[in-house]
Amino acid sequence: MFAPVARLVRNQLPESWHLGAAAVVTPRGELVARLGDPRLPVFLRSSAKPFQVQPLLAAGGEARYGLDDADLALICASHSGTEEHAARALKLLARGGFGVEDLLCGAHPPLDPEVAAALAARGPGAGTPTPLHNNCSGKHAGMLLACRLLALPTADYVDLEHPLQRRIHAVLAEVTGLEEREILAGIDGCSAPAFHLSLAAGARAYAALADPTGAGLRGELAHGLSRAADAMAAAPGMVAGPGRFTTALTAETGGRVIGKEGAEGVYGLAIRGPVALGVLLKIADGGERARDAVVLELLAQLGAVSGEELGRLARFRRVPQRNHRGIPVGEIEPDLELEPPA
Repeated sequence: MFAPVARLVRNQLPESWHLGAAAVVTPRGELVARLGDPRLPVFLRSSAKPFQVQPLLAAGGEARYGLDDADLALICASHSGTEEHAARALKLLARGGFGVEDLLCGAHPPLDPEVAAALAARGPGAGTPTPLHNNCSGKHAGMLLACRLLALPTADYVDLEHPLQRRIHAVLAEVTGLEEREILAGIDGCSAPAFHLSLAAGARAYAALADPTGAGLRGELAHGLSRAADAMAAAPGMVAGPGRFTTALTAETGGRVIGKEGAEGVYGLAIRGPVALGVLLKIADGGERARDAVVLELLAQLGAVSGEELGRLARFRRVPQRNHRGIPVGEIEPDLELEPPA
């Protein structure tokens, strides 16, 4: 199922290895390259977010709530929990008459270590993370807004059988070319459904995000996918946060490549040109220390990023490993070779 994708070297000697699998697909669903088995079923986790916003956009939520690029990017985000992220999530809730207590994503410390430390330093009470700090608070605020606009119940909006989740399920079926019954689901870390499908199907969804018209989509869904991609490209700082790979990748490529991480070593890529492609990657052990380097190597082998862009992103391509004294002792380096379809 898996192929070598990266290794840890110490004094230029290999020490540990990472395995992974990936699929590269055109908007029409043609598999053009792979790592391991592209039929491998995986959970999309947060890589599903650009598709989970689609019912809100289809219902006219952008105009109804006056959503701008940064708002939509946050709804598609796994954000770092900065004050800016939390404040924007709170404003999104207020537009639908909701409060923090309506969020069902739960609370965790901000993903940004400095922000998390600063919050904790405030002490009990003021320093306690709230659901606004959850990296999925934007997505959940967007789901609540969609429910309000569509006159759907809000108390159980994350339930798999909730009408909003059924709409999202249908969107995923359309962008992947699967039947709804073929897309299974579990419960994500934020309590929303976590959709389960093959790498190739997930890559096809990202190819549709890159080029909806080329994927044969029309109408509201095509417009919604383009709008989500444009917003993520315009406000990459909302999609992740300062110092994070996803923000840097989208910013350095000018939005030509849009990345979206998911938990457990998942990463989706919408390559918008010059040739539109979708990519979905899974690191076998669910770890993330090699993920960004592998993503960059995939893009390099696909010719989807320039040498200058790779140079500006070099800090993510070979990740230094330091010992307890802070001395560099090795690095994570990509070690993979894309293969043609079997």
